[in-house]
Amino acid sequence: MAADGSRAAWGSLVAGFVSVAVLPAAVYLTRFSGRYDLLHAGFAIPVAAALGVVALVLARRAQRRTSISISGGGAGRTAVAGRVLGIVGLCVAASALVALGVYELLSYVGSSD
Repeated sequence: MAADGSRAAWGSLVAGFVSVAVLPAAVYLTRFSGRYDLLHAGFAIPVAAALGVVALVLARRAQRRTSISISGGGAGRTAVAGRVLGIVGLCVAASALVALGVYELLSYVGSSD
């Protein structure tokens, strides 16, 4: 039972880290591509949000399983770190979505003149 909680905790940590890293990586990679613009990095927003949710679900599962078992070990701290990274990943995805929405709004207003 504790091994399941430990695996879920580590999965949460990895999913949270990738959730935080996917948008900056997508923006960075557009600098080296002639075919993709900065707006194309917006396709990574749902990926970041989905991985953030996965990190939160796995962290909750890990915390439930380690609270049941006596020898939780460091899985509880790992799950907390995964939860924090999942929340940060969701915040990064939300801020990117707001930035994309503001850009599109300003483009629409600017083109209607």
